Amino acid sequence: MEASVNVFGDPLLACSLDPVTGFFRDGCCNTSEQDAGSHTVCIEVTEDFLSFSRSRGNDLSTPVEEFGFPGLNPGDRWCLCAARWLEAQQLDMAPRVYLQRTHVKALEIVPLRILRAYAVDLN
Repeated sequence: MEASVNVFGDPLLACSLDPVTGFFRDGCCNTSEQDAGSHTVCIEVTEDFLSFSRSRGNDLSTPVEEFGFPGLNPGDRWCLCAARWLEAQQLDMAPRVYLQRTHVKALEIVPLRILRAYAVDLN
């Protein structure tokens, strides 16, 4: 597993434990070479984003009991693939992000200046 560091170089904060998120289902947007999708961007789920994701073939709102996936609801936090977030951003459908909970590896796909424009946790 890569070091648990956020986009500022600080310790990565948990994204969500309810529902439990992350490639490793540890609540954090941690990543490794096995995480081909780079599930590194901690988002605040919106209904618009759930609809967008569903239209792209990834239904995140429907529970999948056999995988222990409860389905997401608006207001939940979730570790999203960086490329999917960037795609949503380019189509004006991007959800807001938690930068202190977003892994530094997301910056290999999404520039920090773009993420900052969607930050929930900047004062």
